[in-house]
Amino acid sequence: MAEELELKAVLYDPPGVRRRLLAAGARLTFQGHLRDERYDRDGELQARGEVLRVRSYHLQHGPIDAILGWKGPVRRSPEGYKQREELELPIAAGSASPGGLLRSLGYAIVHTIDREVEVYQVAGAMVRLEWFPRMDQLIEVEGTPEAIERAVAATGIPRDRFSADSLAEFVRRYEACHDHPATLQLPAS
Repeated sequence: MAEELELKAVLYDPPGVRRRLLAAGARLTFQGHLRDERYDRDGELQARGEVLRVRSYHLQHGPIDAILGWKGPVRRSPEGYKQREELELPIAAGSASPGGLLRSLGYAIVHTIDREVEVYQVAGAMVRLEWFPRMDQLIEVEGTPEAIERAVAATGIPRDRFSADSLAEFVRRYEACHDHPATLQLPAS
């Protein structure tokens, strides 16, 4: 089973970070809409700190790729990264959505997260710039500890602005500073 390590930060200067990443040799691997549909059955996964989700990558004029994924409870690595076990199964574009299978097993969507993203590979790490419907823009970096540190340095964002905090914590901080709630889901169309 794979172990995921990551850090996040608020993204204040997307054009500057993009320029610095590209100057460091980053390769854009995806740009478009990313939707996470989280599933649960009577709160059993949430009670264990687990996540079951279908992550869909929507190209502007193309197919939709999806990944069925499970994540174990969050821990902090000894180096201070957000760490959790992760299993992911790619779903080929044009295949049936795994949502039907999950619903047949008694799971229901309990949370949806929509965002526009740019995903880069740089210095052995994945870097994702994220724009939510209404919340701070974020940057997420995943990889080995060494790759994460190289990618963070390539962004030009001071290392102390990155943390192992969850998305929920970034939402809480956003809402503490604004007179309206964060919005992570687009209206149903």
